[in-house]
Amino acid sequence: MNTHQHTVLIRAYGGADAVEVAEVTTPEAAPDEVLVRVNAAGINGLDWKVREGYVRDAFPLQLPAVLGLELAAVVEAVGANVAHLRVGDRVMGPLGGLGAYAQFVAVAEANLVRTPDTLDDVHAAALPVATVAAWQSLHHAGPICQGQRVLIHGAAGGLGGYAVQFAKRLGAEVFATAATAHLDYVRSLGADHVIDYQRQRFEDIARDIDLVLDYVGGEVLDRSWHVLAQDGAIVGTTSPEILVRTPAGRRGLWFINKPDAALLETFASEVARGALKAHVSEVVSFADLPLAIERNRTASRIGKVVADFSR
Repeated sequence: MNTHQHTVLIRAYGGADAVEVAEVTTPEAAPDEVLVRVNAAGINGLDWKVREGYVRDAFPLQLPAVLGLELAAVVEAVGANVAHLRVGDRVMGPLGGLGAYAQFVAVAEANLVRTPDTLDDVHAAALPVATVAAWQSLHHAGPICQGQRVLIHGAAGGLGGYAVQFAKRLGAEVFATAATAHLDYVRSLGADHVIDYQRQRFEDIARDIDLVLDYVGGEVLDRSWHVLAQDGAIVGTTSPEILVRTPAGRRGLWFINKPDAALLETFASEVARGALKAHVSEVVSFADLPLAIERNRTASRIGKVVADFSR
C-alpha cells in the first residue's frame, strides 16, 4: 500500500480557505482498530465549526487536523485484537473524533457496523452521526412520554429529520421549524405543527413545550426559553455555551453524541428497509469537500450532503 494518501485538513483555524487537500502518511491499525479504505463520507455542521475554531474548547485539536466525522468504507487490514470484522467487509460508522476525509483511516472496531447489503456507500455515510445523535439528544433530558410537546429547530436538516421521526414514534406532539422550501418535507416526516421560520415566529405558535431540541443555535436558542413549560428543558447541539446562556430557574443541557454501534445497526437496518426515511440532498467529490463544508455553513438544505470518493 502507498505510504502516503490524500486528506482534507486544516493547518490553522479560519474561513473557507483554511481547508485544503493535502498529502499525509497513511496510518496503521492499532490492536483494537481496523484500517479502512473510505468510499464515502458524510458532511456535518461540525466541520465548519471546527474549522472556524468555534468549538476548540469542547473539541481540543492538535493541528494540522484532518476533518470528517463519519464514513462508509471497506476493511483493508485488522489489528491484532479485532474479533468481529474481516478484511473485505463493507462497514459504516462514526470515528468518535475527526479524520474521515482521507483515503485510509484507522477506526476503532467498536465504532463500526457492517453496512446492510441493500444500502449503498453514499447513503450509508450519511447515517452514523445524524441517526444516533438525533436519538440520543431526544432522550438527553429524560424519557419521552406519550403526548409530550417537543419543538425541533432545524427539522429539515440531517439531525432534525430523524428527531422528528423518532419523537413521533414515541408518541410526542411535534412542533418543527424549517425554511419555506422545506415545509412539505418536514410534514412528510410526521410533524404535527410545521412552522415556517422565514415567515412566522415560533413563539407565536409553540407554547408549553416540554423539550426543545435546538439544532440551530444563536438567537434561536435565546428566543426558545419563552416557549418552555415550567419544567421544560432545552437540549442544544450547536451552542457549547448553552449553560451560561440558560436563565435562572431554567434547564439547558449541552449535548455531544457518543458512538453507539448497536443503535447504528438498528437505524441502518431501518433505513435499508424503508422504515426510517433518510435524505441525501447532494453528492460531491473528494476534491469538492472544502467548498461543500463552506456551503454547509451558508445554505440550509434538506438532509445530508455526502462526499463520494469514487468521483
